[in-house]
Amino acid sequence: MNGSNVLDGCTIGFIGGGNMARAIIAPLIMKKVIQPERVIISAKTSKTRQHWQKVYGVRTVEHNTDVLLCDIIFLAIKPQCLDTAIKQAFDVIPDEKQRIFVSIAAGVTLDRLKQIMAKYGNPYKAKIIRTMPNMPLSVSEGITLYSRNEYVSEKEAIPVVEMFSHIGIVQEIDESLMNVAGGLAGCGPAFGYLMIEALADGAVKHGLPRELAMKFSAQVLVGAGKMVIKTEKHPGILKDEVCSPGGTTIAGVHQLEIGAVRASLMNAVEAAVNRSKELGC
Repeated sequence: MNGSNVLDGCTIGFIGGGNMARAIIAPLIMKKVIQPERVIISAKTSKTRQHWQKVYGVRTVEHNTDVLLCDIIFLAIKPQCLDTAIKQAFDVIPDEKQRIFVSIAAGVTLDRLKQIMAKYGNPYKAKIIRTMPNMPLSVSEGITLYSRNEYVSEKEAIPVVEMFSHIGIVQEIDESLMNVAGGLAGCGPAFGYLMIEALADGAVKHGLPRELAMKFSAQVLVGAGKMVIKTEKHPGILKDEVCSPGGTTIAGVHQLEIGAVRASLMNAVEAAVNRSKELGC
């Protein structure tokens, strides 16, 4: 397992088999970080369950009971579904079987999760890790932000951190920053897709074939991102290095400023942050 045995013997369950569950677990199976026989996915529709079985070879179930007996339990469901899922958890998990819950529900705080568990008379101090993963995990270029409650030690969090480290950047942050960082990392890829499409459209307008335009515009963002990460230079400095006096790039940058692209992106992140807070209410 890529030189690491921290996940050996670990059973991993997902309540919910949607897009984010697939983004997390599929690449880990493909990389042989996790054995498919140690994964259980619960999903409501037979179509979803059949897809998981056929493509990834994992065990699937319609109900959550078997999932809730795994070592690590991902709550890969919408915030409004958490109450029911957690109630089911404490109906089946015995006192001596402490598990780590990993929530990917946008905006739902650790305190809120603890309150839901307390409502059903949780028999132990529930161990919870709140995460904010993003979709590029599916191509091993993701970001996962996480915060853990007081019952999860740094050592106990290692298997979860190990999982995510194979498919992108992992960063523990103070939970007070989760909505803000999530508004950028979680929603940012969608903003990037819009930028890729728009850049491609601009090139198509002037005759570049659509397929090439899309490929080039996507690589432009990949390359720009890697330049920022690897050089550790401020993006403003990197921008200046490309903008020759009186050249083509500065002419394009001028048009972006006229269109208030930077202000629009800032507003987009702010809107995502505010919506995340609303969902967690």
